[in-house]
Amino acid sequence: MMNKESGCEPVTILSVSESWDLLGSVALGRLVTSVEGQTEIFPVNFVVQRRTILFRTAEGTKLVSTAINNNVLFEADDHNAAEGWSVIVKGTARTLHTDEELKDAQRAQLLPWTATLKQHYVRILPTSVTGRRFRFGPEPSPESTFA
Repeated sequence: MMNKESGCEPVTILSVSESWDLLGSVALGRLVTSVEGQTEIFPVNFVVQRRTILFRTAEGTKLVSTAINNNVLFEADDHNAAEGWSVIVKGTARTLHTDEELKDAQRAQLLPWTATLKQHYVRILPTSVTGRRFRFGPEPSPESTFA
């Protein structure tokens, strides 16, 4: 529905290309996994590398959960005073093992944000990418929605 005051749609669907561009503009996202019926969400710093999501992790829940159930969701977003956006990647998480995979991941120069040893690289191979842009503004009056 169009906002009559601004002339812009309050919510627009982003193309896959726009979604990847926006993902590449931020460094913090959220990994969502599910293990034994329990949903878990983890903030991770990441990079986009050839339309995949790459992050590093230490031994622990993130690594174990992506190994047990490699079907994951990844979400990143950002906003300013006028608008915001959100992109969701559905995909398959893979821990990288071969020398070639690890050298490729190291070229991304992804450094941990915290002073912890994160020796494992995980790559999310997307099955779908969806994004939305939100234009902020006042809530329309109920009468304007039926005009």
